[in-house]
Amino acid sequence: MKKLVIIGLLVLFCGCAAQQQKTYHHEVLNRMTPIKDQGESETCWIYAMLAAIETEHLAWGDSVNLSPYYIEKMLEQEPNAPKSKRGECATLLRLIEKYGIVGYDAMRKVDTPAPKWVFMLGATYTPQEFARSVCKPGEYIQLMSNSRKPYYQEMELEVEDNWLHDRYLNIPMDSLILKTEHAVRHHHGVCWEDAGHGMAIVGIAHDDQGEKYFIMKNSWGTNGPYKGLEYLSFEQFRKTTVAVEMTNEAYYEKKSPKNLADRN
Repeated sequence: MKKLVIIGLLVLFCGCAAQQQKTYHHEVLNRMTPIKDQGESETCWIYAMLAAIETEHLAWGDSVNLSPYYIEKMLEQEPNAPKSKRGECATLLRLIEKYGIVGYDAMRKVDTPAPKWVFMLGATYTPQEFARSVCKPGEYIQLMSNSRKPYYQEMELEVEDNWLHDRYLNIPMDSLILKTEHAVRHHHGVCWEDAGHGMAIVGIAHDDQGEKYFIMKNSWGTNGPYKGLEYLSFEQFRKTTVAVEMTNEAYYEKKSPKNLADRN
């Protein structure tokens, strides 16, 4: 999403002075790579899904920092890709599987040639080989919540940005919120999308009134009031969420309330 057309989202996330001065108390803040800036591009879906993958690996003790510019470059080879370069976070997963991925230091601009090799720990890999070490095929599940469609069935997400026609598991919104909170509290990387923007969820907080929020890692740089983070209330999540991506492990993981408290 371009910054020039995000006035509504700025109001939603950090618009008024009162919102900027709100105090948030972090309950969980998972590890993340440095905040990036998508500039004027409409590639938030790339940044958001890569950020979720990075947080997932950081939780394992495996540090990866991935290049959004490589995927943006690969879009030039996709005949059905829109000129706007818009897409869904699930689109990123498909493109990684097809074209691979490289580290952020290997490609920091979209107008440079895409690397053909990844050099790591004295070994050489193709981008596809490297990708399988950071995001295996089928590792992530795509989730949606549409009360007008049958629950617990997979179906195509009917939005223009889903130009690869990916299918999502439709579950009730209450379940989606619980699954998302559970995954974040257990330090999994989670990706969130509404109708116009995507971000990684990296934590959970509450305000002085006890209202709960997801802590979002944005891709608009660090100039905002929270240095690149945003706070999305659970209620706003309920109203605006279009899709969520997390690992199958996170989705099917079962922990007792006691273990959940102990982990945090």
